[in-house]
Amino acid sequence: MAKNFALNNEPQVSRWPRQIKYIIGNEACERFSYYGMTGILAGYISGQLLAGGLGKSEDYATEVISLFKSFNYFTPLLGAWLSDKLIGRYKTIFWVSLFYCAGHGTLACSDFFSGQGKLNCLFIGLTLIAFGSGGIKPCVSAFMGEQFAPDQAHLMQKAYGAFYWAINFGSFFSFLVVPWVKDHHGYSPAFAVPGILMAIATYIFWRGKKYYVFVPTNREKKHNGFFKVIFTTLTAKRAAGKTFWETARARFSENEVAAARSVLPILFVFAMIPMFWALYDQGNSTWVLQGLKMSNVNLLGLDVGAEQMQSLNPLLIMLFVPIFTLWLYPAMGRFAAPLKRMSYGLFLASASFVIVALLQKRIEAGAHLSILWQTWPYIAITAAEVLVSTTGLEFAFREAAPEMKSMIMSFWLLTVAVGNLFVALLTALLPHASGNAEDASVSTGRFMLYAALMFGVAIVFSLIAATYHYRDKSAAEGR
Repeated sequence: MAKNFALNNEPQVSRWPRQIKYIIGNEACERFSYYGMTGILAGYISGQLLAGGLGKSEDYATEVISLFKSFNYFTPLLGAWLSDKLIGRYKTIFWVSLFYCAGHGTLACSDFFSGQGKLNCLFIGLTLIAFGSGGIKPCVSAFMGEQFAPDQAHLMQKAYGAFYWAINFGSFFSFLVVPWVKDHHGYSPAFAVPGILMAIATYIFWRGKKYYVFVPTNREKKHNGFFKVIFTTLTAKRAAGKTFWETARARFSENEVAAARSVLPILFVFAMIPMFWALYDQGNSTWVLQGLKMSNVNLLGLDVGAEQMQSLNPLLIMLFVPIFTLWLYPAMGRFAAPLKRMSYGLFLASASFVIVALLQKRIEAGAHLSILWQTWPYIAITAAEVLVSTTGLEFAFREAAPEMKSMIMSFWLLTVAVGNLFVALLTALLPHASGNAEDASVSTGRFMLYAALMFGVAIVFSLIAATYHYRDKSAAEGR
């Protein structure tokens, strides 16, 4: 049963609800656990498993990481179904988090095995983590949005900015701490540390239970979801002269039809986003593998190599989010409408891979480059991330009907899955089709291919952004 907002929080229109701190704290620790694990994954697969006689290449590491991320972002569909139809967002987040912890524990046990046993630990652990991480993804951000009263809606843009800031606060330290543990104590302890942080994340989330606002599930409200409305109408016999939505109204309430209709324009926008994630998520695979061919540097007594360099992304995010949210977007006015922001980000993503390709060309020519050269593509891709990812979360929540919040969030996350699946397929097929040598995923030609594909998608997306009609009219004005 839903709790009355006023019973949990004083209705202060200028302050966030007090339970928000538990959700943001949970997110910071959860992201530490996820990025801490993925940050050492490329080196583990191409190095540790290679040393163990399993003969894994850079292309194999790229494929495994991309497939893991793809599965990780398909499972939000399951999480959305659990939360919207069965047990609600809170229970979904809490119980699925326990599978997440078990996955980290499995990876941490890898040192107890050798050969195929070590590989089995890898796949079982990654499967559990993908189910746990993906299962809670569509729920946490939507659950946070539900904690705000209607007269606090104006606080959401900054709240989602803080939410994303917390994500990167956790990931920044994970990219420094976990590789250090790996270098000094080995991979099993390094995989254990993210597991401990995930357990802390689950505890923090549980601690805020007495303050949360609980919205009834669609089952409790007897509300039919998007898929039932669409598929039932598609398979129904349509009377002569009746449109698709007129047929739907004969079987479902006006509210259910309106909620389903709200999803389709958003999905049309989301269809352009997978290519962005195909580029962005290579920060944990091909960019790391490129960085392993570059020279480490010592900064403030810290040895910075390819794995530690990943911490630059969350550090820049923590700087960029407040700058963009508090200064840049207000200054841009209507040019800061969500889809316009996202189109700018897509062009920047393309530029980041042009820079990476130029660095790779020098490496292939025999140059010895410092890892600090990767600073420039990191700046470009991070600015792109702020413009695309933080905006995408805000856009998805503001444009979706109330009954479709988790489902829309899961569709947003599905774009990540499709993008990573595209990378895995391209990596598996192109070297064999073209006769190139192994490890073509880390090459000048491959990086330029991604840059060109992203540029083409950015042009198409810009046209969509110019013609999209917002349900939330204030979003169209950049507010």
